[in-house]
Amino acid sequence: MKILIILNDPPYGTERSYNGLRLANSLLKADETLELTVFLMADAVACAKRGQQTPDGYYNLERMLKQTVRRGSVLLCGTCLDARGLQPEEILDGCARSTMPELTELTLASDRVLVF
Repeated sequence: MKILIILNDPPYGTERSYNGLRLANSLLKADETLELTVFLMADAVACAKRGQQTPDGYYNLERMLKQTVRRGSVLLCGTCLDARGLQPEEILDGCARSTMPELTELTLASDRVLVF
């Protein structure tokens, strides 16, 4: 099965991106054959920024994305990265810059599309 999860919200301030990544990682644990892609767009591209420091006991989306990258694919909207001034060296290893045409192809090829 192919699942695409699209995240739009910033890493902190709301819990939508957090919950989307919780689900992504849970799905990857539940199904060894799953093909999962997480696409970060709008303010969610900041979820992939290196060096996030959160208080002890608080969730950290950088760590969560590192788990996702181990078995899934994490793509970032290039236009959204540019709009926020994020440079390639600021982005986590394993995450890749992407485009709207690639998101379109992924959407058409997926069995399920979930949007947070």
